[in-house]
Amino acid sequence: MITARYFGLSLTDLSLRGLLALILVLVMPAYTVAGEKSAVYWLERLGPALNMTSYRGVFVYARGSSVHSMQIAHRYHDGVVEERLVLQDGGSGEIVRRGMNVVCVLPNQGRVKLDQVIPSGPFAEAFASQLVPVSRWYSAELKGEDRIAGYDVVTVALTAKDQHRYSHRLWLEKSTGLLVKSHVRSSSGEVLEHFQFTSLEITDDISDGEFEIRTEGLEISRTLNEADQRVDLQGEFAKTPRMQGWQLNWRPEGFEPAAAPIAGNGQAIAFSDGLAAFSVFVEPAGGVSMPTGASRIGATTIYMRQLQSGKQVFLVTVVGEIPPAAARQVAESVQVEKTFALGTGEQ
Repeated sequence: MITARYFGLSLTDLSLRGLLALILVLVMPAYTVAGEKSAVYWLERLGPALNMTSYRGVFVYARGSSVHSMQIAHRYHDGVVEERLVLQDGGSGEIVRRGMNVVCVLPNQGRVKLDQVIPSGPFAEAFASQLVPVSRWYSAELKGEDRIAGYDVVTVALTAKDQHRYSHRLWLEKSTGLLVKSHVRSSSGEVLEHFQFTSLEITDDISDGEFEIRTEGLEISRTLNEADQRVDLQGEFAKTPRMQGWQLNWRPEGFEPAAAPIAGNGQAIAFSDGLAAFSVFVEPAGGVSMPTGASRIGATTIYMRQLQSGKQVFLVTVVGEIPPAAARQVAESVQVEKTFALGTGEQ
């Protein structure tokens, strides 16, 4: 689904160029469960449950001290995924998806650019075929049963096997596998982010009218296609992925390139281990002085540093659901090539 994972930021925060990907970073996991099947078995059904369950409802999303709610309608119809998200508090706005087309309406923030959004999850067609099973990086275990929003659920715990990622607790509706609640947890067990449906109706009876845009304001649309996924599919991904003038010399094991669109005057690439994701932006710093160092909102780390190559200063930004120490190590491994620093952008 399109998730509200990053809607916890105020809309003014989204004006930062390097943070525009926060609007539509689609990394909310969805897993199926049932009966006495193993946790790993249900994890393998992730894809079908994510797209092919039709439902409507309201969910709350909390990270840190911020709590927000969103209304959602999701339908799988004639092989096409349709979805509409509407902000319920903290400002007005909505996002509507029909297949690979996304329209974002934010009346109070007209400078959002969808061409600076990195598609991932269901938007990245090359995603699933390139990712290794998440069980290599997380220990999966069934934790029992519960009842949420009127539906019977099974709980799955995914415990991180290293310090470069967070652990997750998932509550999954039994008959469909729909994710109805989730926790992102630190190594100490602290709940960093919390998602839960407060009302939910799983149904195929969802009309076309529920996907019509109703918010008045500037509409920004984008059609995502194969051209947006600029990754080298000739065999396996290189251990050091490169993007037109810069390269990344380290990333946590298991995080593979998911998408790499051009982002404004700089370059960007997104990585995922199949559950969590982070994005790396590299762009000329310009004349605006930006704060450097790490900040964390819930489980989302934002790490910024300046990098000088010749006479050119670049801003490196790492944004995603990884611990601050890992984000810092990723940012410090970025290397800018001389041709990019000279402004040619050629390899």
